[in-house]
Amino acid sequence: MLYPLTFEPIFKDKIWGGQKIKTVLGKDFSGPPDRPLPNCGETWEVSDVEGNVSVVKEGSLQGKSLRELVAQYKGELVGNHVYEQYGDRFPLLIKFIDANDDLSIQVHPNDELAKQRGVGFGKTEMWYIIQADEGAKLNSGFKRELTKEEYVKAVADNTIQDLLNIEPVQSGDVFFLPAGRVHYIGKGLLLAEIQQTSDTTYRIYDFERVDATTGQKRELHTDLAVDAIDYHHYDAYKTTYEQKLNQSANAVVSDYFVTNVLNFNQEVEHDYTHLDSFVVLICVSGGLTVNTSGGYSVPLKMGECALIPASVSNVTLVPDMDSADGAMTVLETYVP
Repeated sequence: MLYPLTFEPIFKDKIWGGQKIKTVLGKDFSGPPDRPLPNCGETWEVSDVEGNVSVVKEGSLQGKSLRELVAQYKGELVGNHVYEQYGDRFPLLIKFIDANDDLSIQVHPNDELAKQRGVGFGKTEMWYIIQADEGAKLNSGFKRELTKEEYVKAVADNTIQDLLNIEPVQSGDVFFLPAGRVHYIGKGLLLAEIQQTSDTTYRIYDFERVDATTGQKRELHTDLAVDAIDYHHYDAYKTTYEQKLNQSANAVVSDYFVTNVLNFNQEVEHDYTHLDSFVVLICVSGGLTVNTSGGYSVPLKMGECALIPASVSNVTLVPDMDSADGAMTVLETYVP
């Protein structure tokens, strides 16, 4: 019988990474002496990316890979509708990201372009800001309408930063980034990222950084980015949602995932019988226990996730009363 699944985190050393994965989320990423991770920028919590497939941490399925489980359980794990769409490929990638420095200015292709270029799926994503240093900012989109020619000239002139829409951010902010939107995560941000299963990134500008190990600048993909970019300007780039206590707040609805923000300080029940999808619960503040029928109980603290199989129709979320004054915040995401 399937049960709520937790996975071993996959740690990623990044030139812009820091220490918050350890100091804020409590994850030990030091690694063995021959493979130290001094600057952990990301943890991949639920992943089916080639070469980075998640492995079950606990229970009777411990040691099984997510890919094995999808192939074995199919719709029972991911939902019949989801399995019809994606087959044995788990459709979402869940990460935590610690930006100790600005990430590169970048863009991701949509499904159509990714297919044309033979790189699998496109990459639509969203961010939930867990913690923000004072003055932290990020980029989402352009500050005005652009033509392709204006963009190409700005890249050549090294003035691309002058065209970017910059947003001040704080804890609890949400940003939805459809494929094609130019963006970067700014220094001082710790966030949760939900995205399509894809690792295709076109790096446009990297602030002239040099890798301390190689002494080289990182590769740019300016030519590949040109046809991937959405050059339109939009009135709003930050996602607005109504934060409610002890109720679900619908934050993002897209073709690829729906994400709700759940703020709770009392026990609540969730009925998933209407969904034909798995649900991933991502704890971004405080702590809780997830109880399901069949007697399964999974504790989660900030920085941890649980994959609720589609065959599990009811869960009870119990806040940890010793954590964050008994309140907790969870992201609930699934495929529509």
